[in-house]
Amino acid sequence: MEYNKDILIIDDESVILDAIQKIVSLENLTSDACLDVDEALEKLETKSYRLIISDIMMPGKDGFQLLQILNQKRIPTPVIITTGYSTLENAVKVLYDGAIGFIPKPFTLEELISLVTRGLVYQKLFKDKFNLSKISNDELLAFVPCPTKYYRLGHDSWLSYSAEGTILIGVTDLFLKSINSVKTIELMRRDETLYQGGVCAKITDSKELIHQLLSPISGKIIEINNQIFETKNLLEKDPYFEGWIYRIIPNNIDSELTNLIPCSSDY
Repeated sequence: MEYNKDILIIDDESVILDAIQKIVSLENLTSDACLDVDEALEKLETKSYRLIISDIMMPGKDGFQLLQILNQKRIPTPVIITTGYSTLENAVKVLYDGAIGFIPKPFTLEELISLVTRGLVYQKLFKDKFNLSKISNDELLAFVPCPTKYYRLGHDSWLSYSAEGTILIGVTDLFLKSINSVKTIELMRRDETLYQGGVCAKITDSKELIHQLLSPISGKIIEINNQIFETKNLLEKDPYFEGWIYRIIPNNIDSELTNLIPCSSDY
């Protein structure tokens, strides 16, 4: 597919539009800017983009409605949501509704570039997010979907039930493939508490971009998988089994599980 511009930016504040356009231009990316969702939808009728960056709270239709409309119209363009109304609930909801990333305002140049970089790779890796059966063999080889018995928060992180009754959580292969190769990973500590939608790990890639991983569930960390540090590339080679990150005791899994996507729905 030939794209008219790289990025479509939607925000009701002109100063934010200008700032984002300047930042992405530093990466030699072209962009269109819109002050509301309706204007953006009009552009999407005749133009195609590699990535969409949208605010949540705007006059008229908001960012949540944008995600719903894109799903209804089966427009697979990845969406990054920005917001000045930053809550864990908003982060969880936008990822559940299909966004590939969530970034609170004010954000730094580095934070935006890391997420935009990941979003553009995501677009190449996962061109048809509505039906895995439509993905070509080459694309299927590009990333491994979550096992069917797992649950995921967007395409960031996953959880699975362990035999001991605890919960294992980790990072999806798609998230790992959407960043440059992993250089370092910064984890939380044992006995610390994770919150659903909160940052649970920071991954630095070989280009020194930092990518924040959001936790799929709330709970107390009771074990950290040190094998991901001791065995080279374990996280990237086996993210769903031996490369798990934390073992936790969940706080409220029954209610929080409803915010996650069953990985069986991907098949």
